[in-house]
Amino acid sequence: MKPGAGRISSRNTTTTLAAPLPAPGQFLILDGPNGRIYADISLIAHLTVEGTTIKRRQPVLLLSAEGGAEQKANQPTHVTITYLTKGIAWAPAYRVGLDDPKTLTLQQQAVIKNEMEDFKDAELQLISGFPSIEFAHVVSPMSMETSWATFFSQLNQRFSPDQGMMANAMQQAVSNRAAADPSVDLSAIPSGDGVDLHYQSIGKRSMLDGDSLLLTTGQAQAAYERIVEWTVPDTRDANGRPSDLRQRYGQTEKLEDDVWDAVRFKNPLPFPMTTAPALVTAGDRFNGQRQSFWVNTGEQTTLQITKALSIRTHSTEQEDPAIGRELVRVYGNDYRKVAVKGELQASNHRKEPITLIIRRQFSGDLVNAAENPAVTLSEKGVYSINKRNVLTWTITLPAGETKTLNYQYSVLVIN
Repeated sequence: MKPGAGRISSRNTTTTLAAPLPAPGQFLILDGPNGRIYADISLIAHLTVEGTTIKRRQPVLLLSAEGGAEQKANQPTHVTITYLTKGIAWAPAYRVGLDDPKTLTLQQQAVIKNEMEDFKDAELQLISGFPSIEFAHVVSPMSMETSWATFFSQLNQRFSPDQGMMANAMQQAVSNRAAADPSVDLSAIPSGDGVDLHYQSIGKRSMLDGDSLLLTTGQAQAAYERIVEWTVPDTRDANGRPSDLRQRYGQTEKLEDDVWDAVRFKNPLPFPMTTAPALVTAGDRFNGQRQSFWVNTGEQTTLQITKALSIRTHSTEQEDPAIGRELVRVYGNDYRKVAVKGELQASNHRKEPITLIIRRQFSGDLVNAAENPAVTLSEKGVYSINKRNVLTWTITLPAGETKTLNYQYSVLVIN
């Protein structure tokens, strides 16, 4: 073998060492009259291709439709396809104007965002309620972009109702639920039959993919009342023991006893108020922003505005030493029946009287309470050894005065 030769011979086998192929993606490969041409893509300034037809196999949707007996030959048949899709939704918001001392103005706004596709002159309706779509994550096997394996795999996935709802085609962006007020208002106006979904038409609209639309969808006025709310939470567990700081970790908002300025009014809109952020203003001044929960037409609601820092409050509880600890055996467990007495104190540092609503949550059985508060059983303690109760006082506190309220209850504490 000669040095530098490009061919190696061994017995009757011959092997040729070919030149290395160009790196993929670096060259444009063309079939020329004398062989292949490798053109560096970075050096190509212009390229024109004529007389070339490229064929690709693509799936299509084939419809077979038969007209009625009265349809003439070659007359077109109109086909309507209805399907559920993703990519378009709306987010509600409210503005509450307190310009008048007795009448508020409630305005509902909606932001619609299109992430689906371009559409023109489409009738849009906003859905309020809790539209549950259990199989929103499942693509129909009718789709040309799925397979049976993908379809059955998606069926085996499980999501919560909220997650399924969030994939709805046209719906609000937050889950609806009633306000956490223990009182019940049955003065709401009946608003329709069937399921609790409200459809609000906003007319025909045209939107491009990626467009957002902001519009006012309703406005009305209502009488309102300014109030101050003070809720003292229950700090005992299901067995009557005072919960320690480790159990309270992560539940700061639930266990706080701050005082809030609020407004109380009835929904004046001809449709329900859906769960959404509510901005409160007075004149040209911002007052606060809080979440408003689902409110039926004509139903009363309370909207908190901001913390009432000029209303000083103090709450204390202690075991009554004058009453002994009675031993009680319930369902095989030993409990001590303890008498607890508490005191609530509120001081008004404002120049005007306020309507103060005090709610004291506690576990056990009420013995007595000053000024006959309303007593409400909470469903939270339905499976507890101690009942969960809420005492509610509604008082008028004059400017510069202090109010003290006393109460007493008994609770079973496990040994």
